[in-house]
Amino acid sequence: MQTDPLILTVAPNGAYKTHEQHAAVPLTADALAETAKKCLDAGAAMIHMHVRRPDGRHLLDAQAYQEATAAVRRAVGQELVVQITTEAAQVYEPPAQMAVVRDTRPEAVSVGLRELVKPEVTEAELHEFFSWLVQESIMTQVILYDDQDVATWQRLRADGVIPEGPWFLLFVLGRYTAGQTSSPTDLLPFLQQHDGRYPWAMCAFGPQENACAITAAGLGGHVRVGFENNLFLKDGSTAPDNAALVAQVVEGARALARPLATAQDVRKRFGRG
Repeated sequence: MQTDPLILTVAPNGAYKTHEQHAAVPLTADALAETAKKCLDAGAAMIHMHVRRPDGRHLLDAQAYQEATAAVRRAVGQELVVQITTEAAQVYEPPAQMAVVRDTRPEAVSVGLRELVKPEVTEAELHEFFSWLVQESIMTQVILYDDQDVATWQRLRADGVIPEGPWFLLFVLGRYTAGQTSSPTDLLPFLQQHDGRYPWAMCAFGPQENACAITAAGLGGHVRVGFENNLFLKDGSTAPDNAALVAQVVEGARALARPLATAQDVRKRFGRG
């Protein structure tokens, strides 16, 4: 039996989904707050949120993040960890991605490693940024898209470019598969490369998202689900909202006899409690 509490994160909107794909994709601060409350009630401990421009396009902006965070806090208090993103979405370059974190000073952030490991970003700049994240006690989830990303992460850690810290890894399953549809077997290359040093979670695309999530939960990992990557329930029907995707994972965790983490459990684990 896996006794490590399962960290269940909801990613309700992402950089690209709009109401054309699903009417319940939250695109405003108020909509994010409403979604946060429903997902908290369903069993989530963390919300991974994107903010948008008025026309719905992806945005990295400290004021918008602070306004969305405040709205979520009014809805759920401290009962959810609020995680922002530095995702480029083919719009932003590394200086802007790092700057928005410094300007927002969030509780938590996700950072795509391959978006920062670029020729124009020196190892000294990487070291400075990741060291700052540790110094400021910002819970940082490092996004890895394949086993080569895992190897790059481990090299940067071994070389001291990225300092020791309470890092949390996210394995993105099936990002480069045909049709971008994930399967539980997509987890295997990550686990074969992973040295086990840091806790990990997964996210997945398409209707096997739940199967991937329960597989990860059974193997000691953590889970991120939501409309950012998937709109479908495990039976292939369209999910009514993000909370329904969260509820499916809770049901699976119960079958595994794996307890759910609270937001305070997450904060304590990653140095914020």
